Amino acid sequence: MSFLYPEVLYFILPIVLVLFGFLLTQKDAESHFFSDEVMSKLRVNSNGLSIQVRNTLFFLSTLFIVISLSGPVIDNGTIEIKSKSADIMVALDISDSMLGEDVYPNRLKASKQKMIDLLEITSSQRIGVIAFAKNSYLVSPLSFDHSAVRFLVKQLSTDSITEKGTDFLSILNVVDSSIESESKKYLLLFSDGGDKDDFSKEIAFAKENNIVVFIIGMGTKKGSPIKLKDGSFIKQNGAIIISKLNENIAQLATKTGGVYIQGVNATDDIKVMMKEIERISEKKELKSEEIQNFIPLFYYPLGLAIFILLIATSSSPTKKFSKLFSFLFLLAIFISSQDAHAGFLDFLELDDAQKAYNNGEFEKSQQLYGEYAKTTKNAQSYYNEGNALYKQGKFKEAIGSYEKAVFDDDRSRAKKYANIGNSYVKEQSEDSLQKAQDSYEKSLKFNEDKDTRENLEA
Repeated sequence: MSFLYPEVLYFILPIVLVLFGFLLTQKDAESHFFSDEVMSKLRVNSNGLSIQVRNTLFFLSTLFIVISLSGPVIDNGTIEIKSKSADIMVALDISDSMLGEDVYPNRLKASKQKMIDLLEITSSQRIGVIAFAKNSYLVSPLSFDHSAVRFLVKQLSTDSITEKGTDFLSILNVVDSSIESESKKYLLLFSDGGDKDDFSKEIAFAKENNIVVFIIGMGTKKGSPIKLKDGSFIKQNGAIIISKLNENIAQLATKTGGVYIQGVNATDDIKVMMKEIERISEKKELKSEEIQNFIPLFYYPLGLAIFILLIATSSSPTKKFSKLFSFLFLLAIFISSQDAHAGFLDFLELDDAQKAYNNGEFEKSQQLYGEYAKTTKNAQSYYNEGNALYKQGKFKEAIGSYEKAVFDDDRSRAKKYANIGNSYVKEQSEDSLQKAQDSYEKSLKFNEDKDTRENLEA
């Protein structure tokens, strides 16, 4: 057993000991004026708790509260926490054609709002931003800091790039140089498609460099004139240009393995697109961290402290207390003899089982976990018993223990089925490999894990 907050014991416990030590050694004020013989005659025998006894009970109650605050726990091994993300580069077309007002309030402002909505939806993904027209530049590298990315997106305008036109090949070059990965790279594009009909070069480059392109087309087939800041419209040969959505850009998405969606005024297009990206993308593991798993015990000393405090503050005679305490003691014995969920000193048994496992005494650990599991039907104990049996090479028995472990959370269920799969592989019976495959597939349904996926492929 250990303590999560031992500093509570170091700093508060000495103060409690000193204060109550001083209190318990003090005599009653009357004793300074009267002898013990006189005081015994003056006192009325109430058959209740004396001040000295009450102070002792207060001391014990405070002592157990301090122990509870220090966070007593049992070390129950470690849990591996993995952080996974499908890195997404988002590119925004900031050419003049994005000032078209066939999408409210205009294509550019609507695209920026959709990008902000995207940042709110994808809190667990790394997002990078590229702005492009004739040339492209990296606004933000891949980052989990969505608030900073959101600020940069809001500052983008058609004035950010002075050269006119739209070059999609330059975007793909930026994506390729920004994501250092041999696996697939994902680009989400907000654009009206420019005025290009053939995207064969862009498609070839994307395929060669493993870039999957997703596109939300901003604009309509009807189109609109492009209104400049001074109120005038862009003209060519004296005629006002009507900029329309170029749906040929859909080829760039569909032929690179991505998805094309025409933008709408609501956020439905963003939600649908994110579902498609999550379905297609391969999330990669960014970091893996092991954290300690503890069984908390604070409620034992806390419950005892409350019970003692109730006795100390009660005015019942000592005889009634004696009967009440006897009744509670017998009740505790009766409950502990039943199939209770956890006994008062179960943590000692679990601590011994974990220590035996860590020391390589797998048979002893299996026996202790097994006895506790039979009594309490505790899922974690069945699981730990299975681990100890697995270490002994008793794979069939291990499978039986794993199957008895019924967990509520997906991560624990995934670990359980992954270990069942490992046991079937080791068992090497006639149909064990098929059963192992089934177990690995069940595990991956609950939680995607790199090691389990590799075992399934093997």
